[in-house]
Amino acid sequence: MIMAQSLFMALKRQHPESYLAVLAPPATLPLIKRMPEVDSGIVANFKHKKIDFAERWRVAKELRKQHFDQAIILPGSIKSALAPWLAGISRRTGFLGESRYGLINDVRPLDKVKLPLTVNRFVYLGSIESEAFDTTSYRYPELKICPSDVAIARDKLNLNNSMPVIALCPGAEYGPAKQWPAKHFAALIDQLIDIGMQCWLFGSNKDTEITANILDLLKSDKKHCIDLAGKTSLTQAIDLMSAAKAVISNDSGLMHVAAALKRPVVALYGSSSHKFTPPLSNQATIINLELECSPCFKRQCPLGHLLCLNELTPQMVRNALQTML
Repeated sequence: MIMAQSLFMALKRQHPESYLAVLAPPATLPLIKRMPEVDSGIVANFKHKKIDFAERWRVAKELRKQHFDQAIILPGSIKSALAPWLAGISRRTGFLGESRYGLINDVRPLDKVKLPLTVNRFVYLGSIESEAFDTTSYRYPELKICPSDVAIARDKLNLNNSMPVIALCPGAEYGPAKQWPAKHFAALIDQLIDIGMQCWLFGSNKDTEITANILDLLKSDKKHCIDLAGKTSLTQAIDLMSAAKAVISNDSGLMHVAAALKRPVVALYGSSSHKFTPPLSNQATIINLELECSPCFKRQCPLGHLLCLNELTPQMVRNALQTML
């Protein structure tokens, strides 16, 4: 969703008077409240890896009522193209994906050399088909922040701003092969607390186990490390992260949020690659050991050693952070 904001920006530049709606699952739909280019959101409660025809038919009827001229379909699955087709939207733009002949009637060629990044591909789908496409033509995402919302979120959770904040995002939805070890996070936090920083741990309900593990491993005073995993909404996390001096994150959704907030970001890559989904910011430092076995794009390390992250030391991350700041 963060990377798609570059597409939304491009569409509004081309068509300033257009009405732009975004169809998305409940987990990411709140992000559009911070994207001034988007006029409305439509919730899609599709079950993961299921056709879920009844819900797609419901969404199609809602789309039909709004008389859209075009649907730009970012995922490559047949399922993702069903609702716009059922809604009778006349122009349905996307890559061919899973042989979606007919479902997509404005098929764009996917040249992975000319379009190396996911954000390139998104913006290309919003371009005029005949125009020459420049892979650097996208704008960095930029989430809108209201200072009063930041203060409300901080007060609600009894957080103080008496010490500089470093935000840490130790989770990764994709799996353990993208997660820097808890012991490394804990060692780094001990160093940060020692130099007068406070640390806030961000994540969803799924990340509470790793954040609890990090707290258990700390040697410093735990009052300077606040575990916010599962305790904030996505919009609250955005507000609070905007107050951080810097963000240290695995390759995750929150990494992209931090980049869109224009926070200095140290991005940690293991099984994935920054050559496809880098943080879209000129204030990001990417750390990747570039081992022979990576990127493998696996959820679990297929070799069982996870050297790509285990050997990425807390001192390396601290040095990158100090250089950035």
